[in-house]
Amino acid sequence: MIAGPKNLITDVPGLLVGNAQDDTLKSGATVVLTEKPFTASVHVMGGAPGARETDLLAPDKSVAAVDALVLSGGSAYGLDACSGVVDGLRAAGRGFQVGTATIPLVPGAILFDLLNGGDKGWDENPYRALGRQAFDDAGDTFSLGTNGAGTGAMSAMLKGGLGSASLVLPDGSTVGALVAANPVGAVTTPGDKHFYAAPFELNAEFGGIGPDPASGLGMSLESRKTVAMTQRANTTIAIVATNATLTKAECQRVAVAAHDGIGRATVPAHTPMDGDLVFAMTTNGKPAGDVSLIGHAASLCLARAIARAIYEATPKPDDLLPCWRTLNA
Repeated sequence: MIAGPKNLITDVPGLLVGNAQDDTLKSGATVVLTEKPFTASVHVMGGAPGARETDLLAPDKSVAAVDALVLSGGSAYGLDACSGVVDGLRAAGRGFQVGTATIPLVPGAILFDLLNGGDKGWDENPYRALGRQAFDDAGDTFSLGTNGAGTGAMSAMLKGGLGSASLVLPDGSTVGALVAANPVGAVTTPGDKHFYAAPFELNAEFGGIGPDPASGLGMSLESRKTVAMTQRANTTIAIVATNATLTKAECQRVAVAAHDGIGRATVPAHTPMDGDLVFAMTTNGKPAGDVSLIGHAASLCLARAIARAIYEATPKPDDLLPCWRTLNA
C-alpha cells in the first residue's frame, strides 16, 4: 500500500470536499459529496455523540444511498450545517424523489467547540450558512489544519484541526480518511513532540520525527484542554471512503474497523466524554474488494489523518492551546 497522489480523501475518484470557517467564531463545517448518491454507513464508539439522520445508515434501513455527509463544529447548533448542504443540493435538483418532492439526504456529525475562545454571541445560528458555503466550496483539493470542521478543534495538549490521508491498495482501489480531531485524549506523547500515530506515518507527512523511544506511555493523562475549558468539550468525527464496491453492511464493518485508527492516534480514546463517530462510504467505482483489508487501510488512514490534523494546525488570535508547529519550530 502507498499513499495516494494528494494524500487526501479526494484521492478516491469522484469525491469532493468543501470547507467553510469563521475565524472570529473559531468554528466551521466540512462536507463530503459526489456527483450522485452513494452508499454509506456509520459506527459510534464515543459516549457523547451528536448526529443527524444517522439511523438512515443502518444496514436494515430502506434508504440505499445518501447525497452528502457533513462534519461540523458548534455542538448541537452545528447540526444545522446539514441544512445548508440540503439547501445547496435542492438548488442543484439533487435528492431522493418522492412523487414531485425532492428530499436531499444529508447525515452529519458535530464536535463541541463552544468554549474555545471564539465569539459565540450570535443572534442567528451561523451554521446553516457555513454548511451552504462548504457545499459551494466543494472540490477535489482542500486545506488541512485550522479549516472547516477542524477550525476550533483541540486535543488534550495541542490545538486540533482537520486532517486527511489516503492509501492505494494492491488491487488498485483507494481508501481515504477525513477527520475533525477534537478529542479528550492527547495525540502526542508527553513532551508534545512525538505523535502516537508515528509508526504508521508515510513520507514524513506529519514531520517525520518518528516514534517516541520512551516506554510506559499512556500512564499520564495531563490535559491543557481540561485546565483551559471543560472535560466535556470533545469529539473526533471522521469519514472514511473507498471506491471498492461495498454493501451498506460492509460499509458499517469498515466504519467499525476504522475506529482502531482513533485508538492508535489518540490516548485515551472513545471516552464517555468523546462523541467518536466514523462514517464509511463507497463510490462503488471498482469491483468488490477485501473488506478486511479495506477496513485495515481505513484505520491506518484515520490514524495518520488525526496526526496530520494536529501537525497542520495554525495559530490564531485568542487560541487557548498552542500549535504543534509553534512548539516544535
